Amino acid sequence: MSLPVDLNVIWFGLVGILLAGYAVLDGFDLGVGILYLLTKKEEHRRLLLNAIGPVWDGNEVWLVTGGGALFAAFPMVYATVFSGFYLPFMLLLFALIFRAVAIEFRSKHANAGWRRLWDVSFCVASAVASLLLGTALGDMVRGIPLDATHEFAGSLIGLLNPYALLVGITTVALFAMHGAIYVVLKTEGELHEQARRWVNITIPVFVVLYLLTSVVTVMYLPHMTVNMKQLPVLVVVPLFTLVAILSVPRLIRRKLDFTAFVASALGIVGLMMLVGIGLFPNMVISSPHAENSLTIYNAASSLKTLKIMLIIVLLGLPLVLAYTVSIYWIFRGKVKLDSTSY
Repeated sequence: MSLPVDLNVIWFGLVGILLAGYAVLDGFDLGVGILYLLTKKEEHRRLLLNAIGPVWDGNEVWLVTGGGALFAAFPMVYATVFSGFYLPFMLLLFALIFRAVAIEFRSKHANAGWRRLWDVSFCVASAVASLLLGTALGDMVRGIPLDATHEFAGSLIGLLNPYALLVGITTVALFAMHGAIYVVLKTEGELHEQARRWVNITIPVFVVLYLLTSVVTVMYLPHMTVNMKQLPVLVVVPLFTLVAILSVPRLIRRKLDFTAFVASALGIVGLMMLVGIGLFPNMVISSPHAENSLTIYNAASSLKTLKIMLIIVLLGLPLVLAYTVSIYWIFRGKVKLDSTSY
């Protein structure tokens, strides 16, 4: 295998790692937002906000970094996806902004109506952001119409197809489950017990949606199974993913809360690996004209750019990881409310 191919594959993996990191990290705080209105007590809502307060903005850095890596390594993919998904991505941006504003503004006034407004905004924005992320992923898996110049040739209505919406709903359920496990990990007392009930509800909902999505994918999107058929050993990935998710209820019952959170995170990583395996070597699948697809070869930057950017990533990524680990270590343990809390 020649060097250009090696670099292209490496960058495909790096972009996947960054996006998987975002899904794991921002997934749980989006999940907390989705579940937020299920608790009615003011103290409990403040605990939920402070459980994610020190980390939510750092989690979103992974999305920015992933987008930057995509722009540097596969600029044609970046241009096609961001132009074709312009309106959904603008809605996603507004949803993420509203989440941030809601977190910061809620505690600025003690009025019940004021806080209710931002409570609803936080929950709705979290659910909408999760749905949009999942729907966009579903469209990428299903394929989008591209013309001979690799430009998006579809419409917004076409992006809101049943398969993409199914993946979007599944993503909402996945993040809700992940967020519930995080709340179990970070709280105690009445809210802790309530979060355990959330876990027991969200896991079966997600598993059913995951199995339904898997069946639909195998039946109607044969291109997603080609690589697995050619390399049967890859079947270990979906099995690993399912085992990781199904182990969570047992771990929760045994009160191994941190291990349950790790299992949930590994399940998300497994799901992202499945997407990567199904797409490879494509970055954007063109449907119905497969010859117009963008791959890791025809959409990549120059060899020199890939080399330089790889050096930068190898220098910078350990710093990002070190910062992330240090923040989670500093704010480890159960959440406590004080005068500086939201």
